[in-house]
Amino acid sequence: MDKTLLLEQMISALEATHQGAVEAALRAYNTATNDENVAENQYDTLALEASYLAHGQAQRVAECEADILAFKKIDIANDTEKKIVTLGCLIQLIDEDDNNKYVFFAPSAGGLKVRFDEKDIIVITPTSPLGEALIGRELHDDVNVHIGNQIINYEIALIS
Repeated sequence: MDKTLLLEQMISALEATHQGAVEAALRAYNTATNDENVAENQYDTLALEASYLAHGQAQRVAECEADILAFKKIDIANDTEKKIVTLGCLIQLIDEDDNNKYVFFAPSAGGLKVRFDEKDIIVITPTSPLGEALIGRELHDDVNVHIGNQIINYEIALIS
């Protein structure tokens, strides 16, 4: 699997998310600054609520920009099959029912899902339960992930 193309596809997905966040921030800003939303009395809070929303949307834009920058810094040059899970790794996991799961270990944007090479690949971060269980693990290790009251067992089938 060509990780360079995978990384490019992930960055494109992040850029699309960023563009949506920019548009939402602009709409929220326009709502907050619209003359029609000026408070008519002390109980009219539409403009105040819109300003809170605009601030939150602006923070989301900054988070998206940080995610894109973090992904652009991932170095996968001369990357071959690895022995230990580190940032930038693509990992194939097999559960107890022989189901395959592909995850990309990244510094941010956990939960991002892309379809690549006819496989669903989910981004995980070191702070996620699965990321905490995987970091520093080796090929063919068994990994137990605690999610709520459940324990899910995986075998690391591939690290690239």
